Amino acid sequence: MILVTGGLGFIGSHTANALRDLGADVLLGQRRAAPPDQAGPVVRVDCTDPASLLAVGERHRVTGVVHLAAAALGAGPTLDKLWADTRALFAVLWAAQEWAVERVVLASTIGVYAGVPDGALREDLPLPMASPHAIPAAKKITEVVAGALDGLPLVAARIGAIWGPLGRTSSPFFGAPQLMHAAVRGAPAPPGLRAGDAVDMLYAKDAGRALALLATGGGLRHRTYNVGSGRLTSNREVAAAIARVVPGAAVELAEGDRPAHAAALDISRLRADTAFAPGYPLDAAVGDYAAWLRDHER
Repeated sequence: MILVTGGLGFIGSHTANALRDLGADVLLGQRRAAPPDQAGPVVRVDCTDPASLLAVGERHRVTGVVHLAAAALGAGPTLDKLWADTRALFAVLWAAQEWAVERVVLASTIGVYAGVPDGALREDLPLPMASPHAIPAAKKITEVVAGALDGLPLVAARIGAIWGPLGRTSSPFFGAPQLMHAAVRGAPAPPGLRAGDAVDMLYAKDAGRALALLATGGGLRHRTYNVGSGRLTSNREVAAAIARVVPGAAVELAEGDRPAHAAALDISRLRADTAFAPGYPLDAAVGDYAAWLRDHER
């Protein structure tokens, strides 16, 4: 059984669904109580508490872990987030060692590449020590610790900009979520979004499948994998897809060129070792997300 920490969260939910599609037994670990309609076994666990995690192994035979739980961004001081995320990392690793799991997938982020030279973002690039944000700082800690542990089967997944069902209404890092919510509501595009701004963005269902493949696939030859689309997608492209797919939507954006430093994730390792390829091209992703938002938007 594979434990997905943060299993009721945004990426965790899609990862759990993808694992089930691959035939895996999944246990959803979550700090809060599960909603009554939640399918599948859910266990309440505090990932910052080693005893809470180890108790899970007393009730379930855990054979793998996908660690996606993280302290909420903006919920408190930066130092508190880093401390909570680091405690959770060590608790998960101690538990995984105790359970002798077959694999642990640790969530990292595209943000660890901030400050690297221009060009495709490859896993073998040297990373700067400094971090411009709490999230890449926490993930660099994760990767450094994982790199020092030879006795555990660890994989770090550097995840790009993920969007889709269950995601936030807006993101401080890219414009697609704001554009989609505005289009479905019939509202104008939020101000400040430039047409040329671009990022490596991956639809949530594809992200979940990529992480599920890393958790279950054999023959992984590396300890670090980029999880993204392998290409940059601009706000202009998202707006054009919305106009094609969402009836009556017309998105107007401020003009602006793509930043010179923008770069896509190189997903050659992921493709070679798991045969992953995104299953949702932009128009399909926009259509799927729009349909979901129409059913769930409040």
